[in-house]
Amino acid sequence: MITNLDAKLFGDMLLGAEKNIKLNRSYIDSLNVFPVPDGDTGTNMSLTMQSAVKGIQDDSEENTVKTICESTIKGALRGARGNSGVILSQIFKGMLTRLAGLDNIGIKDFADSLMQGSAAAFMAVTSPKEGTILTVIRDTAVFAQKIAKKEKTFESFFARVVKESEAILAKTPELLPVLKKAGVVDAGGMGLVYLFKGMQAVLSGEEIVAIVTTPEETVGYNNTRAEYSPDVHDLINIKYGYCTEYFIVNLKDHVTEVDIDKLRDKLCRIGDSVICIGDVSLVKVHVHSNEPDKALKYALELGELDRLKIENMFEQSREFMKKAAKNIVKKTAVVCVSAGEGLNEIFKELGVDAIISGGQTMNPSVDDIAAIVNAQNAETTFILPNNSNVILAATQAKELAAHDLIVIPTKCIQQGISAMFGYDTNREVAEIQSAMSSSFSDVRCIEITRAVKDAEIDGVAVKTGDEMGIVDGKIAVKSAARDEAVLSAIKTVASRRTSSITLYYGIDVTAEEAEALREKAQKAYPRKDVNAYFGGQPHYSYYISVE
Repeated sequence: MITNLDAKLFGDMLLGAEKNIKLNRSYIDSLNVFPVPDGDTGTNMSLTMQSAVKGIQDDSEENTVKTICESTIKGALRGARGNSGVILSQIFKGMLTRLAGLDNIGIKDFADSLMQGSAAAFMAVTSPKEGTILTVIRDTAVFAQKIAKKEKTFESFFARVVKESEAILAKTPELLPVLKKAGVVDAGGMGLVYLFKGMQAVLSGEEIVAIVTTPEETVGYNNTRAEYSPDVHDLINIKYGYCTEYFIVNLKDHVTEVDIDKLRDKLCRIGDSVICIGDVSLVKVHVHSNEPDKALKYALELGELDRLKIENMFEQSREFMKKAAKNIVKKTAVVCVSAGEGLNEIFKELGVDAIISGGQTMNPSVDDIAAIVNAQNAETTFILPNNSNVILAATQAKELAAHDLIVIPTKCIQQGISAMFGYDTNREVAEIQSAMSSSFSDVRCIEITRAVKDAEIDGVAVKTGDEMGIVDGKIAVKSAARDEAVLSAIKTVASRRTSSITLYYGIDVTAEEAEALREKAQKAYPRKDVNAYFGGQPHYSYYISVE
């Protein structure tokens, strides 16, 4: 019977939580409400947890409750990805701040920490919604405090907490209608339940295993996020000197996803900033290490290497420090989140200083954002998240920014492009912020993509393979033909006041196809200015701006 948690057991429980989320991240991802190929809640929470517990893995012999709490808070913040990851980092921040001063953790201490974690998470979200991970952590915390005095052992306490968290999770569809229509529970809440279950498994000595899902539950899911690049370096405090990236292609017949997980674990032992994502058809790897030869050797055991890149970060550090020594400081700079060769070039032409690769298929972490912001060496940096799931991480990055960081809350690429027309370095900072915000306020954003599963969302029933027109975040139209979906989506927002329609075509659209569609749109709207540009974005055949 366990009545108190010492540092070793508490650290093991956190590692168990990380393992359980990692093993079940694909299932959590599959709970994505929208039938689009970018459901990544499980992946974001798993990568956040991986960063959170890294300090425990590194210093196992020197762990105290205090050092575990401090390293986990720091790791979770730096590794937080997407809204779910940021909220999870804040839950840990609240919980572990409460526990950091203890030598041993009692049941009431743990219950109190859950309540403090809930409060921190709610504070991090501007407009909290019921039926989400916030509901699960709050109601679980209330229940935990209620039973804390009655339960004598952690085993019995956790058994009841886990059972209650599952019951709360089951109610989320009743609290959030969009979940009920999709027939799923909240993905972030599910991730939190798996976190609790991982802790419970360590307490009870049970094996942590992946959930078994049916093909129907995971249909259309693809956890390959090949467009994400976390290649943003801390060029001052370098522990590992070689940034190594590659794809593993033509994987050997015997390779399974278990082997990919083992590769990830091996990479974590020789470095940090590890990204190892994919399936048996393609794996992308990124690692900072002092042993790039081992990173390559491990990969060659699984398949062939493609698009190999190894960068000497020690040399980059020397160049960075030379510039810093010269006190090169700009008044302002702009960084943005973008994915797609054409879109990146457009942003650069408009004056963006640096681009963080990411967005719709993988969200950059708080640390990624802060590192590239600090590298600008500007008194004030403006950031364009260009994705609603990145805004919270960008806001959290203010804590790690060396100078002022201002978030221009753009929710899509189209808004980000328009915002840049308000950027004028000759103005004062407050004027620039106002002008950039005003520049995108009237932009209507349309995204065209193909449904990866059957679903009914926003009153629209779609089948796998349907072309969907998503207008300002909601599915507005569907069609069997892509061009028809585009024209129908534009029709829902175009008006007499509309002056321009701009198409940014993705990597799966040819220039000829885009020009033919542009001509159709121009014919339909002869008095509007209709243009088409290469965006090169993945998964979404068109981003469309209607202004």
